[in-house]
Amino acid sequence: MRPLQTLSVLALSALSLASTGCIKKMFLEGQIEATSTASAAIDTLTDYEIAKVVAFNGIGQFEGMHYLAPDNEDALFALVKTWTSATFAFIEDELEDAEDAEGLEGPRYLYLKNRAAAGYDRGLQYGLKLLEIYHPGFEAARKNDDAMRAYTAQFTDAERDTPALFWAGYAWISKTNILKDDAAAVGDLWIGVALMERAVALDPKFMYGNGHTILGAYHARTAMAELDDAKKHFDQALAIHGGKMLLTQVQYAGKYHCLKGDKDSYVKALTAVVEAGDVLPEQRLANVVAKRRAMRYLGKVRMRECGF
Repeated sequence: MRPLQTLSVLALSALSLASTGCIKKMFLEGQIEATSTASAAIDTLTDYEIAKVVAFNGIGQFEGMHYLAPDNEDALFALVKTWTSATFAFIEDELEDAEDAEGLEGPRYLYLKNRAAAGYDRGLQYGLKLLEIYHPGFEAARKNDDAMRAYTAQFTDAERDTPALFWAGYAWISKTNILKDDAAAVGDLWIGVALMERAVALDPKFMYGNGHTILGAYHARTAMAELDDAKKHFDQALAIHGGKMLLTQVQYAGKYHCLKGDKDSYVKALTAVVEAGDVLPEQRLANVVAKRRAMRYLGKVRMRECGF
C-alpha cells in the first residue's frame, strides 16, 4: 500500500472511531434522559412493597449510568432525587417502626439509622455536585449565612434550579434529622435550610408545595423553635395542594399539633389522612407513605410521646 493510501486509511479509521464514540455518548445521554423522565411512573404506584423494589432497582440503574457518564446532569438529578425519596419512603419508615418497637438503642434501630444517614448522604453528594455544575463555589459559601445567601441568590432559573435546590436541601435536612444527636450535623442544618428556602422562593408550588411542608417541619423541630413560622408554612402548603398531598397533614400533626399539645387537631388530621381516598393519582405512592405514617402516629407509642 502506498504511503498516502496508508495515511488515508488511518485517518478514516480514526474518524470512524471518533464518530462511534460520539454516537455512544449521544445514545447514553438519551437513555439517561428518557429513563429519568420515565421514573416518574413509580409515583403512581399503590403497592408499597412493589414500589420499594422498583425504587432501589432504579437507584442501581442510575448508579451505573452515572458511572459511565459522571458529569451527566440528568443522572446526577435522578440520583439525588431517588436516593432521598427512597430513603424517606422506605428506610426511614422501617426506622420509625424499629424505634417504636425497641427504642433508640435497639440493634435494629441503630442499623437502620446508619442506613438512613448513608442514603441521605449519598443523595446529597450527587445533589451538591449538580449545584456545583450550575454555579461553582458551594464549599466557600459554607463559611457563614451571608455567604450562603449570596451563593444561592445566583440560582435564578426556576425551571432548572428549583428541583436541584429542593432535593439537595431535602437530603441535607433529612440527614440532619436522622443525626440530631450529632452536634456537628445539627450545627450545619442552616445550610440545608438555605437551599430549601431558595427553592421555595423560586417556585413555591414545586412538588405540590412540599418545600413549605419541609420548612414547616424544620420550624417545628422542638417546642422552643419557631412554631408560628411552622404553622404558616404548613398552611401555605395546604393552600397549594388543597389537602391532597397527605404528607403535609402528617407532618402538621406529628410536628406542630404534637408540640402544641393539641390532641383533637392531631387525631383529626391523621384520621383524615388514613380515611382519604385516591385524592392525588399523580402522587399515589407519597400518599401511601403518608397513610402508613398516619396510622403509626395514631398508635399508642407516638400518642404517648406527644403527651396524649
